[in-house]
Amino acid sequence: MRTLAQDVHQLAGRPPNAINVYLVGDVLVDAGTPAAERRILGQLAGRDVRAHLVTHAHADHFGSSHAICEALGIALWAGATDADDIEQATPKLPAKGIGLVLMKSKPPPAHPVARRLREGDEIGHGFVVLDAPGHTLGHISLWRESDRTLIVADAFFNIRRPAAPPDFLTIDPELNRASMRRLAELRPALTLFGHGAPLRDPEQLKRAVARAGGS
Repeated sequence: MRTLAQDVHQLAGRPPNAINVYLVGDVLVDAGTPAAERRILGQLAGRDVRAHLVTHAHADHFGSSHAICEALGIALWAGATDADDIEQATPKLPAKGIGLVLMKSKPPPAHPVARRLREGDEIGHGFVVLDAPGHTLGHISLWRESDRTLIVADAFFNIRRPAAPPDFLTIDPELNRASMRRLAELRPALTLFGHGAPLRDPEQLKRAVARAGGS
């Protein structure tokens, strides 16, 4: 686990930066795939974790959520519009291409959502919820204005460079481009992604928006 900003830590993953999980103070943000359970719990050992937040209802973000919430006895939080998909273990993807294949694969275990998050809700440690729909309709990001730290989750990917998430994994690409534009306009000093390495250059987000046709 490495510290990226005050109270913000990135858990080690395999391979690094592929499917990211963060600890924001005492709130775990996302939980990878079902295979990540032991690795995440091992890194949380000895830490005070009071809640688990899922940025959106895709299987590589709430895959281990049920197991972790049960093991630690903590509540699950998620964006209000995606909460039912997590509670029913029915992640939504475009019904074409690889999205259709993933839709037919075994979903992660369901888990009740104790807190349904909306725009402006505070999650602690200075972060507030931003609605950033498109990748899923209930996708959320987290913003801390005091040091301009932004957890975009999957509104952007940062595999080779910042870019829009693939259309075949995105419910509404046009809506996602609008979310990308809004997030880039914040000019974050530190951007943290669901997929990809941390970024400390806000101009790269603006260029990603332009390449995606969202400018």
